[in-house]
Amino acid sequence: MRVSQKVIEITKPYITLAQALKEEGLISTGGQAKWFLQENEVLVNQEVDNRRGRKLYPGDVFQVLDQTFEIQKQA
Repeated sequence: MRVSQKVIEITKPYITLAQALKEEGLISTGGQAKWFLQENEVLVNQEVDNRRGRKLYPGDVFQVLDQTFEIQKQA
């Protein structure tokens, strides 16, 4: 199985996990984040994390549903 990787570019110092999930279309509203994180295993920097308010900074990587996302600062 091949895992796809995408880059999420941010202009602010961080993005929350819920915001990142919404931006990538994995959830349609921020309110769905709590349910989504209970139903799906999410790894942030190789550790399980289900906090929708988890702050992701440039260099952080999260994995969900066979997809990998890397947070990068927009140039």
